[in-house]
Amino acid sequence: MTAVSDAEKLKYISQQAADARVNVELESDGMILNMGPQHPATHGTLRILAKLDGEQVIAAEPIMGYMHRGYEKLTEVRTYPQVTTLINRIDWLGSFANEVPFILAAEKLMEVEAPPRAKWIRTILFELSRMNNLILGVGDMAVQIGATTPVFYAFRDREFVVNQVEAVTGGRFHPNFDRIGGLKDDLPAGWIEGTRAAMGRVRQFCDEMETLVEGNEIFQMRTRGIGIIPADIGLSYGLSGANIRASGVDWDLRRDAPDGMVYDEIDWNVWTHPDGDSFARFWVRLQEVREGAAIVDKLLDGIPSGPVMAKVPRIIKVPPGEAWVETENPLGAMGYYIVSQGGLVPFRVKIRSASFNNVSICPWLLKGVYVPDIITILASLYFILGDIDR
Repeated sequence: MTAVSDAEKLKYISQQAADARVNVELESDGMILNMGPQHPATHGTLRILAKLDGEQVIAAEPIMGYMHRGYEKLTEVRTYPQVTTLINRIDWLGSFANEVPFILAAEKLMEVEAPPRAKWIRTILFELSRMNNLILGVGDMAVQIGATTPVFYAFRDREFVVNQVEAVTGGRFHPNFDRIGGLKDDLPAGWIEGTRAAMGRVRQFCDEMETLVEGNEIFQMRTRGIGIIPADIGLSYGLSGANIRASGVDWDLRRDAPDGMVYDEIDWNVWTHPDGDSFARFWVRLQEVREGAAIVDKLLDGIPSGPVMAKVPRIIKVPPGEAWVETENPLGAMGYYIVSQGGLVPFRVKIRSASFNNVSICPWLLKGVYVPDIITILASLYFILGDIDR
C-alpha cells in the first residue's frame, strides 16, 4: 500500500469540512405547506398552515375568518322575526336547526310556549335538518379518501329529505319557518306519508354506506387509529356532537336537555364509540342518520291535533332580560345568548356554534400525522365555515 502523505490527509480533511458546511447550509426548519384558503378538503374558505418534516406534520395552524359575515352584529338591526332569515345561513346544510335555539330563547324571554302540535312538528323538522347535514357528511368523508360513488348516493338520497322540508316550509336550503310561539303553517296534505317514504330511502342509504364505505378495507386502513381524540382532550377543547360521542362520551342535548322539543316523549338511542378515531366519528354519524329515521317515524305517529301557533302579539316586542338556549344541532351543540333591553330588536346576540371548537382542536390533533391524514381528519371532524365565520 502506498502511504498517504500529510498533505493529502489535510486535503481530504478540508474536503470533508467543506461538505459539512454545505450540509449545514442546506438544513432547514421544515417545509411550510399551505392548504387553502380555497381547497377542496377544507370545507370552505379555511386555511391550514402546516409545517412539515418530510411528510410528517410538525405543527399545524388553522386560520379562519376569510368569510366573516357579521351575523351577530346584523341581528342588532333586525326585528326578532327577521333574524331567522339571517341565521338560516350560518350552517347552511342544517338551516332550520339554526332557527330553533334562537326562537326558543326568544320564547323564554317572552314567557311564551308553542302549542303541543307545533312542538312535535318543530322537532320533526329539526331532525330532518340534522339528516340533511349528516347524510352529506357521511358521503363527503368517503370522497375525501378517493371514493366518489358514496357522495353521489348522498346527494341522491338527501333530495328525498329536502323535498319534505320544502313541501312544508316552501324552502329547500333556507326555510325561515319557525316562529316565536309556534310555526308559520301547518302540515300540508299527504306530508306524513311522503315523509315516511323518505325515511325508507334514508335507511336504504345507510345500508349502502355500510357496504360501500364502512366495510371497505381501504377506508378502514385510512381511518382506524388515525386522529384519535381522547375524551378528556375533546372535552377540554369544547367538542360536542358526534365528535365527542365518538370518543365515548354519552352526551346528547336532545336527550339531556330537550328544551322546547319533544325528544323526551319517545324512546330512542344515543350512539357512542370508544375509539375516538376518524373511523369512529364516521360510524357515529352513520348510526345517527339511521336513528334519525327511526325518531322521525315515531314522532309522526304521535303528532297531536290542535293549532300550530300560540297567541302572540302581531308586532313582537321582547321584554328586557337575558336568555341562553342550546340545542343538539347537526354539527354539535349550538347556542344563542340573547340580551334584550325591550323593544323590537335584540340588544345583543352571541352565537356559540360547534364548528369553531371542531376546528380549534386541529393544532393538537394534526401534530405528528402525515400529509394524507390531514384530509381524512378534517373530513372526520366535519365542520362548515359558515358555522365558524359568523
